[in-house]
Amino acid sequence: MRFQFNTSQSSAEILDKYFSIKNETRDLKPLTDLFHSLQKENFSDFLTFLKEHEEIRQNLVYYINTVFMGRAFNLSLTEANILSEDAFFPELRKRILSKFLPPVEDDNTISNIISNVFFRDNADFKFIKKVSRQESDELFRMLEIDRMILQPKVKKELLFSMNILAWRAIGNALDVDVLKMAPEYKNFDNPFLALQDELDILISDFKKNQAIVLTSKDSHYKQIKIYLQQCFAFISKAFKNASKYGISGKTNQSLLKIRQQLQRISEILELLVIDDEKDVIRKSKNLVINILDYKSHRNNIRDLFNDSTTLLSHLITTHTAETGTNYITTSPKEYFKMFKKASGGGIIVGALCVIKMLYAYVPGSEFYHAFLYSFNYAMGFIMIYLMNFTLATKQPAMTAATMAKVLSEGKNNSKNYLDFAHLVSKLFRSQFIAFVGNVLLSFPIALAIIYGLEILFGQNFAIEKSSTLLKDLDPFHSKALLHAALAGVYLFISGIIAGNVGNTSVFYKIPERIAKNPYIHYLFGRNFAENLSQYYSKNWAGIMSNLWLGIFLGSTATIGKFFGLDLDIRHITFAAGNFALGLYGKEFSIDTQTFIIAFVTVFLIGFLNFIVSFGLSMVLAFRSRKVNFGEVRNLNRSIIKYFFKNPLIFFFPIRSVLDERAKKLISDTTKHTHP
Repeated sequence: MRFQFNTSQSSAEILDKYFSIKNETRDLKPLTDLFHSLQKENFSDFLTFLKEHEEIRQNLVYYINTVFMGRAFNLSLTEANILSEDAFFPELRKRILSKFLPPVEDDNTISNIISNVFFRDNADFKFIKKVSRQESDELFRMLEIDRMILQPKVKKELLFSMNILAWRAIGNALDVDVLKMAPEYKNFDNPFLALQDELDILISDFKKNQAIVLTSKDSHYKQIKIYLQQCFAFISKAFKNASKYGISGKTNQSLLKIRQQLQRISEILELLVIDDEKDVIRKSKNLVINILDYKSHRNNIRDLFNDSTTLLSHLITTHTAETGTNYITTSPKEYFKMFKKASGGGIIVGALCVIKMLYAYVPGSEFYHAFLYSFNYAMGFIMIYLMNFTLATKQPAMTAATMAKVLSEGKNNSKNYLDFAHLVSKLFRSQFIAFVGNVLLSFPIALAIIYGLEILFGQNFAIEKSSTLLKDLDPFHSKALLHAALAGVYLFISGIIAGNVGNTSVFYKIPERIAKNPYIHYLFGRNFAENLSQYYSKNWAGIMSNLWLGIFLGSTATIGKFFGLDLDIRHITFAAGNFALGLYGKEFSIDTQTFIIAFVTVFLIGFLNFIVSFGLSMVLAFRSRKVNFGEVRNLNRSIIKYFFKNPLIFFFPIRSVLDERAKKLISDTTKHTHP
């Protein structure tokens, strides 16, 4: 939000207005008007005016000293742009509230001045950053704050801030859930306590001699740097171990907070290091710039989202990686195996299409029908999963981690792009044969079941629904393609759910708890407990993922009606089954145009299911591995080039010299998924 100020006066006019005489006020309006007038003119003209009007310059210096005198700035160092809540959503809520209703701050703090004068939005900080080094040096000298960093009261505030940050980091680092993320450190001295001890010694020395100046050769500085490195290593190890042990949202936030606090201590420490005279003005400027920078990001929601979700997205994609590898065919044998699995999925979906149509005839409310549809979908999807069959387009949401593993931050080259393109070809052909298997079986199975029902009951149950079913496959008279994209979103979300359940299961050691549960041992025996543990570990994430996918697909239309929205889902396999039911209800008597449109739409639905679920999953996976999205163009170019060079490999299991590299990549992904 950009604030406009009612000042059309130049900086010279403002200076003449407020500082032609010695101004005793602590009111912030002169500073506010001056700062925002400077954004509209050449900064060098302002400096020239001060040079030519010595009395005004001296009065401005006096005013600056009066305004800032006695105001503490430790809050700007210890709290600004550092997580204050232990969970993501409370922190998000706090930042959103602060954007629209800024908190009331203590008048006697630098933070209050910054909030009310300098930062109405980030544009103010950008303006400050644009000021050249020479001009900023000159300004600091004119305002007589070029040696501010040597002032005892400033050093006292800096040391006090480091002490506060260190104690807060210790409190978070000693949390049980944080400690268990880095068990490698349990036999070593805690580096956080050692850091605090060294800071206490430095503060004690300062109290004895406030003129003390820290240099890069000072033993205190070197020792603090060592302990900081050890603390950072602890945090890095904890984040790395998250793939092994899982992680909760609270622990993730705690680790992020500790890392921010350690980084802030490092930045403050560097401000205190003065090796030569040039460092004095440079560190004085850095102190001001740092404070302003921290405050400018104090309510930044994008930073919060990026920091808080990167690791969790990595874990989600990591815990779906093993499942995802099962959906990438690497040989003709796996290719035809995928066809068989997809055929099994098509048989079940064909039956689900008929059951859903019959549920529509059951009397009841819209929400009752939503329950029936959700139950139908969920049980069918779980059955497909447990029987080791395949639902087309479900795979892309699970393969993202495997695909993204090819790419690494800052190390990508033509070899990486080629490997990625080759994996895309393997995934695409896996999807192609899954489409074929699903569609080839769901269509005739739906026909066979509805025909059998007519023989048994002497009634064509598809007559009433046939027109609607065929209309839903006409993108010109329905929102079939939009609904297909929405189904792709749900497929993506189901992958997230699977990964989240997997991460939670690992973090809370649910399988181990089941295996060692005394009640289960007593009632059913040790062997039953171990088998149940293995079954849970292998299947629970998939069961929950498919359960919620069924709920999403079954309830969307009803929820859409409740809000007055035309929402629904379209999935290629269900579309094929519904196409069969529509044809049967019309007794196969439809015009050629309607048939062609419906036939083509079935595959368009499949394409949108695939591209949306896969695209969203890749965004998540790229983000989790901090892949530069600027590389997307190179990736697309590589895929297109590889397609035109080897088009058939995108549809059929043709051997390639890159197969061995792909197999190794998939094998490594599976290996690194487990603790």
